[in-house]
Amino acid sequence: MRRRRLALTSLATAAVVSLGLSSLAGCSKSDGVADAEDAKYVIGTAVIVEHPALQAVLKGFEEVLEEEGLDYKLINKNAQGEESNVTTIANSFASNSDIDLILAISTPVAKQMANAEKNRPILFSAVTDPVADRLVPSWDEAGPNVTGTSDLHSGGEPVSLIQEAMPDVKTVGVLYSAGESNSAAQLEQYQAEAAELGVTVKPKAITSSAEVTAGLEALADVDAILVPTDNTVVAAIAAVVKFGKEKQIPVFCADNSTVELGTVATRGLSYHDMGRRTGEMAVQILRDGKSVSSIKPEAPESTDLLINLEAAASFGLTLPDSLVSQGTVAETKK
Repeated sequence: MRRRRLALTSLATAAVVSLGLSSLAGCSKSDGVADAEDAKYVIGTAVIVEHPALQAVLKGFEEVLEEEGLDYKLINKNAQGEESNVTTIANSFASNSDIDLILAISTPVAKQMANAEKNRPILFSAVTDPVADRLVPSWDEAGPNVTGTSDLHSGGEPVSLIQEAMPDVKTVGVLYSAGESNSAAQLEQYQAEAAELGVTVKPKAITSSAEVTAGLEALADVDAILVPTDNTVVAAIAAVVKFGKEKQIPVFCADNSTVELGTVATRGLSYHDMGRRTGEMAVQILRDGKSVSSIKPEAPESTDLLINLEAAASFGLTLPDSLVSQGTVAETKK
């Protein structure tokens, strides 16, 4: 036998659906089932779209597996931002009896995986509100076969950060995907925070990456733009930054990875560290035999202030020394 089978398995031996989807380049030991046959553990990973924050999750996840010496192979799939692809990937993972554990990166992927697979372990990561999305019963309780790490962090106070950087700010534009429940949850937080600060949030919903340009044009009259941890928008961050430079509207963000792509600042979280914590959960489940249901879902307890002075200057913004002294200075990746 190739390796021991984890207890939570009751799958039919349906044929694996053939996927014509791109794998995440350079991030795995293997992205094919054939090579995975020789590994002790096979892990299916899926991401809604390729962008730095989600790639950082996978990198952190793999780092822990390597450090712990696990004999594993990954089957990596990228849904290219399409819900139909997510469904296909979820069904293919559920019908692949070689897979021991599934890593679902992002809310859309996690929801589809949880619907398709009811027995084998599923770890989610970069999911904003797993309780609201019914992945887990509560923050104190995992699902029968689902748990993981969330990017929900109430301490970031992004509107307050923008006000510190731009004391005269009146209106903050938020571009977000209407189809991502995680983005809607963040928008509610932004609006509540802004109301207390006397700042107006101007939201603009889009339904696909094709609408990013039109969505940005609708925000041409705002003082600043705030990008949530929205997969569709972050995947198009180059276009958002370009628009901000042309209009001299500073662009702020909600995660550390995006600061290095040309946004001004964030009091955000590390997706790399989130991936590492998810990797630790995977080790507990695969190697140590810990039950998924005994591992509570987690959200970050702290945030870090990351500032990109070069980006700020590109938007015509000079940041106060009092703010710069509080954070870590990052540079734009070339």
